[in-house]
Amino acid sequence: MANSSGNNDFFTFPHPVNSSVVRSVAICVVVLSSITIIFDLPWIMLFIAYGFIARVLAGPRLSPLAMLSLKVIVPIFKLPYKPIPGPPKRFAATIGIVVSIVACILEFAFQLTTAAYVTLGILIFAAALEGVFGYCIGCKIFEVLMKVGVIPNSICEKCANLD
Repeated sequence: MANSSGNNDFFTFPHPVNSSVVRSVAICVVVLSSITIIFDLPWIMLFIAYGFIARVLAGPRLSPLAMLSLKVIVPIFKLPYKPIPGPPKRFAATIGIVVSIVACILEFAFQLTTAAYVTLGILIFAAALEGVFGYCIGCKIFEVLMKVGVIPNSICEKCANLD
């Protein structure tokens, strides 16, 4: 919880979030992940993993892709502000952390490049669904976990009422 001076506000996740920004970031993840595989540039996976970690910890503030989307892509293309609940997106980004870190471990700890790129392919698939169609696999998992009581309704009351 933030104190009255706002010192703890830096490490917060926005709620709601702008769907246009989220989808733009997802397209950026698809592009970077594809470049990683096509040109065999595994170090880019570190940047991708950092981006997911930054977004989960502090929303767009520390994420170069989120800032690019928020400050450049969305304004240039005049994408609309479409508020959507933040907690499911944060959950989805947490899954992105896991997948991207697994890819990094496969590559940098075990030199299993093919396995790392297959794992990155999973990320490409999920991010493409979000970026192109606005379909968030992680958000659907979040929704199921709320329905079965693993995630309490208090985490996202707006999400609990979506049926």
